[in-house]
Amino acid sequence: MKKIILPSIVILGIFILTSCGSDSTKNNTSTTTTTVAANVSGEDVYKRTCVACHQPNGAGIPNTFPPVAQSDFIADREKTITQVIKGKSGELVVNGVKYNNVMPPQNLTDAEVAAVLTYVYSNFGNSGAPVTIDEVKAVRAKQ
Repeated sequence: MKKIILPSIVILGIFILTSCGSDSTKNNTSTTTTTVAANVSGEDVYKRTCVACHQPNGAGIPNTFPPVAQSDFIADREKTITQVIKGKSGELVVNGVKYNNVMPPQNLTDAEVAAVLTYVYSNFGNSGAPVTIDEVKAVRAKQ
């Protein structure tokens, strides 16, 4: 029985980590600099790159992946943008709960980052202003 469980856990872990990643063929260019591009759907980006870990309802996976729903972490916009661009490993506290896992960097264009974070800020019980492509470019320039 143990011989089956360990490989299953390893395979599940690999699936989760790769599901949180994104298409590496994207580049970081955009056509609009001040607003979210109309042709980029934040919901589509979320479903493609975020949903496996943060779940369709934004609640995350308890003790594994933090929620984006009603999340105190996203109050710091620059830190949130940086996390999407650069990823993060190690301890993270969201809504008073400690998480210690890996979020790989997301290979998204500036427009996609702006769109997905605008989607997160306007859904899941969150309220926040839209994220602009200029904000993402400014954060990326600091990296």
